[in-house]
Amino acid sequence: MAEILRSGASGPSVQLLSQLLVERGYIAEATTDFDREVRRAVEAFQAQHLDPRGEPLVVDGVVGPLTWWALRNQSPPPRSDAAMLAALPSGGSTTGRAALTAAVDEMRAGARELGRNNDGPWVAKYLNGLTPPPAEWCAGFVSWCFTHAPGGIPFRYSLGARAIRDDFRGRGWLYDAATEAPAPGDIVVWWRGQPDSRAGHIGLVYESVDGILTTIEGNKGNFPAPVRTFRYVLGRIDRLLGFGRVP
Repeated sequence: MAEILRSGASGPSVQLLSQLLVERGYIAEATTDFDREVRRAVEAFQAQHLDPRGEPLVVDGVVGPLTWWALRNQSPPPRSDAAMLAALPSGGSTTGRAALTAAVDEMRAGARELGRNNDGPWVAKYLNGLTPPPAEWCAGFVSWCFTHAPGGIPFRYSLGARAIRDDFRGRGWLYDAATEAPAPGDIVVWWRGQPDSRAGHIGLVYESVDGILTTIEGNKGNFPAPVRTFRYVLGRIDRLLGFGRVP
């Protein structure tokens, strides 16, 4: 049985893992250390691939039997982005759908980092003059998408995922996905580092169908991170902080 690998591991098994990630295009060169770059590459791979049953891998950065299988085999292909994004799914608020439409348009246009990590004209646009690139831009991307809502962005434009979450909480816009299904244009927020740190990550819900959540996110994965779709098993999302919806 393949060794279970996680952050901090080192040795030949990590060398094999990183070589498979190189072959799949998720990392530039092999290494024997399971560092932050390798974890991000693993998470990006997990978010884009399926297990032997055709279900999305759990995005937790831990390389267990199912992730090893997907790395070594041609897993069943998910629905292509082009087919999935041909028309937005139904549901969601008018404001959220406007933000989601903007996100889809950016993805179709090829929005991504250029030149170096967290940099380039797309990133500068999302940072909105609040800080110069290079800088983390996932929250800036979500904020920018909501500027396309009727009447403009309904919350404070922020470059912080947790700051947006806190703004939503103050407005009563957060909800529990255990009792309410995520809808197109909702936000989804994760913690990074530690659960009580200020670091976070944020994306937009594209759809939630049969327990599978599809999102559009920026600034996830290694350079040149594009705006793209990710898929999760709704009840097994690692590091989840919660969901929110603009009425």
